[in-house]
Amino acid sequence: MAQAHEARDRLIAVHGWSGDAVEIVPVLASGDKIQDRPLADIGGKALWTKELDAWLGEGEIDFAVHSMKDVETIRPDALTIAALLPRADVRDVLIGASSLTNIPRGARLGTSAPRRAAQMLNLRPDVAIVGFRGNVATRLAKLQAGEADVTLLAAAGLERLGETGVGHPLGADEWLPAPAQGAIGIECRTGDEAMRGWLAAIDDAATRAQVMAERALLLALGGNCHSPVAVRTTGSDTLTMRAAIFSPDGILRVEREAQFPAGDDDAAARLARDLLADAPEAISTYFSGPPM
Repeated sequence: MAQAHEARDRLIAVHGWSGDAVEIVPVLASGDKIQDRPLADIGGKALWTKELDAWLGEGEIDFAVHSMKDVETIRPDALTIAALLPRADVRDVLIGASSLTNIPRGARLGTSAPRRAAQMLNLRPDVAIVGFRGNVATRLAKLQAGEADVTLLAAAGLERLGETGVGHPLGADEWLPAPAQGAIGIECRTGDEAMRGWLAAIDDAATRAQVMAERALLLALGGNCHSPVAVRTTGSDTLTMRAAIFSPDGILRVEREAQFPAGDDDAAARLARDLLADAPEAISTYFSGPPM
């Protein structure tokens, strides 16, 4: 909802519309309804989009606001990502310890994200992983209740909820975020040219270049909700992408970096192929490679 309000406010500001020109329609996604199992076990990222897709298709809403890291890499042709808002802080925030090295030995990390689990086990193999799902407030409450000793949350989500003083952000030199983390995307019907034009006015070029490159990497890897993959992309006209893929137990890690012009999604796909070429079977088995 915080993301929806940001999208509405940006639209109103850029077009000079009145405050009631954009109505926010709450839609409860399956990903919010089912919180007792990992997403990968109950349908993956589609659990965050299928209700919104249906409402868009039926004309109940004119556009949908997404956290882009939760949007499948292959989307229906009938829908278009018409705008990407300026990217927020891409970092993860560690809560419960002041740094990765200061996590107590044998501590329990609460997460249901394969990337976070594998990356933590790669750096701290002594840490135990316990399942942890829910929104920010739910996960903080679980931590407070002692269900885990530490957890990781996206800095962007905490910032949008006014929780900026919580935890310790992890720098990109030690910890890589998820593909498209920190980015808000707005999707509308491909055939709705008027809406696409209105939304284009709030599209951020640098964010689009970074996010589309990261989605191209993920598509070429054949990654899914079971695939531990992390990536950090910086730049606007020229992008620098650093990506890593892991075995789920964190024992194995393959990392590569590439630099290429914005919009060259083929370069991101080549980086994905290089990662897979270097990866042992214990990693590659969790990635299907580029679609045929």
